[in-house]
Amino acid sequence: MNHPDTLDAWLAYIEQVHHRPIDLELRRVQAVAQRMALLLPGTKIVVGGTNGKGSTCAMLDSILRAAGYHVGRYSSPHLLRFNERVQIDGQLASDQELIAQFEAVERARESTTLTYFEFTTLAALACFARKPLDVAILEVGLGGRLDAVNIVDADCSIVTTIDLDHTDLLGPTREDIGWEKAHIFRTNRPAICVDPDPPRSLIDYADRIGARLWRIGHDFSVEGPPDPQVSRQWNYLGHRSNRMALPWPALRGAHQLRNAAGALAVLEALEQGLPTDQQAVRRGLANVQLPGRFQVVPGRPVVVLDVAHNPHAARAFAQALKTHRALGNLHGATRAVFGMLRDKDVHEVVHSLIEEVDHWHLVPTLGARGLALPELEKLGFADEPLRSRSRHESVAAALEKAMEQASSDDRIIVFGSFVIVAEAMRWLERRSR
Repeated sequence: MNHPDTLDAWLAYIEQVHHRPIDLELRRVQAVAQRMALLLPGTKIVVGGTNGKGSTCAMLDSILRAAGYHVGRYSSPHLLRFNERVQIDGQLASDQELIAQFEAVERARESTTLTYFEFTTLAALACFARKPLDVAILEVGLGGRLDAVNIVDADCSIVTTIDLDHTDLLGPTREDIGWEKAHIFRTNRPAICVDPDPPRSLIDYADRIGARLWRIGHDFSVEGPPDPQVSRQWNYLGHRSNRMALPWPALRGAHQLRNAAGALAVLEALEQGLPTDQQAVRRGLANVQLPGRFQVVPGRPVVVLDVAHNPHAARAFAQALKTHRALGNLHGATRAVFGMLRDKDVHEVVHSLIEEVDHWHLVPTLGARGLALPELEKLGFADEPLRSRSRHESVAAALEKAMEQASSDDRIIVFGSFVIVAEAMRWLERRSR
């Protein structure tokens, strides 16, 4: 067959290779990886969890690059360009690099079908295998046990948080989900958990396989200021050593201190092979960037973008909004441009933000997992019939109206899914030209 000749054409082709968009099992992807003889250089760090994976990966990447290491980072999903998923030393992989590895996967898979995530994960690993990397930081896509990233034999694994999401695939309880996520742990290797109240299933699995489990609040902890308005420094109290008077991460929100502590626990566990000095930690935390995580767009009215799309993330977003209001001395109204996918808990997300939002600008999401406006209102506002809200045909239309109605003291927040935030980013980019 003639292979596609552009990145977009390849991505469209890859979506059609397997008959199901999600098919959690490892045999197919392992078989193709073996044919490709994939061998990653350097230290492998696998990052799983319900929320906080992207932030943790970004902090590890930023700190390790500040220490002078060559770092590959694989994450998902992307916001504007697929290339965001594969970064080497802070640079996005080029179209040509990705196409070359898509061709390699296509040759190796023979008659084996792969899902979009499996195919693209193998291509990302192949990109890293061709580089002289010191470290590969790999973000789990969904769950852990049967996620394609789990074919990598991690030197250190970290689970950020465990909460209810993707329950149709991972199970209906935190115990079910914790067990799935714990499978990224490895025997006699460091296994970090940042959830302050992890399910018993995660602890039991780590014990059963003999992983060296470090838990936040038990083996390492955060010592933060009682009032972040007074002091913007914090301390990491480690399993064997401490790091004191650290700058707050450039990523906003008090929850980011836990993510930062998890990243530092990984580095402490790997300190023999990846020594990282205090200055690198300081520079990495101060300079870390991750679009769409409480991203404040300059100008008036203030615009805040956040990919919060499940109840746990929504609660963290609500708390960050309260702090943002206090620190910024903001007195105006908050307008939300909001849409979600149908397989998410819309009601709980709305409930988590209801006290922070004065007016809701509701937008639909498209595609097989999309949620139309009538369903969005029914699921999200059945118990909140009097909340001020309006319907819009698109994110662009919602932002136009929100900007028109907002005063310079108001705040516009955009959240609910990666898709919604990506559309907002495109609109803001067009508006700034």
